[in-house]
Amino acid sequence: MANALGVPSPDKAAYMDNVASSAAEYKQQLLGLLELRPGLTVLDLGCGPGADLAAMADAVAPSGRVTGVDIDPRMVDTANERFRDHPQIEIHLADGHTLPFEDATFDRARMDRALQHVAEPATVLSELLRVLKPGGLLRIGEPDWDALSVDGDLEMNRAFNRFVCSTMVRNATIGRQLARLARTAGFEVEGVRTAAPVFRDFAAADEIFAFTRNTERAIRAGAIDRADGERWLAELRTGDFLAAPLMFLLSARKPL
Repeated sequence: MANALGVPSPDKAAYMDNVASSAAEYKQQLLGLLELRPGLTVLDLGCGPGADLAAMADAVAPSGRVTGVDIDPRMVDTANERFRDHPQIEIHLADGHTLPFEDATFDRARMDRALQHVAEPATVLSELLRVLKPGGLLRIGEPDWDALSVDGDLEMNRAFNRFVCSTMVRNATIGRQLARLARTAGFEVEGVRTAAPVFRDFAAADEIFAFTRNTERAIRAGAIDRADGERWLAELRTGDFLAAPLMFLLSARKPL
């Protein structure tokens, strides 16, 4: 699959699985913040192919239930196939702007790197407030793409971030906005923490942050000069590589 600039994109399910495996540390933080225990009902909005559903299901076993929701039929099909024999997990094809659940259905709700892609984050947060039980916990992890730090040419790092924020991600700086948006939606904000995983291997980081693909897209869009972009990529591939994204982890609660 290629985007409008003609640069091929990876398989989405494989990409999300790769992100899940490379971001285990912050994901463990997010899982811990959910305060799961047996018997709870959990909503994972934007579950993708279901990379995190099993860990949550294990935490609420044997009497709890985890519900995954995604808007992409391919992701839902993949998750359904993975968990067809897991009675504690159910998957729904649905839009987070209009969730197909009754009010006060869930004890916990979680989003991980999904709010950055929605059309109206405020509407999605209002829906999460509606489907949570009074006192229910909301936990969200989102990146701030403008804060992606790459050692080396600072101006190229900034140019790459500007292109990603303006072209590739709908809500590229949603991470820094989480507390304000959640409070406006009616949640009690308990806290915000950050995580910054460090990547030292270019090939592994390139799978996650698409340095090669997105630099080529920026070049084709006229946002980065070809010579500068190719030089920067060559330096990243051959140098002492280091990159770190900035993740924001929100803890909020529906008022009693």
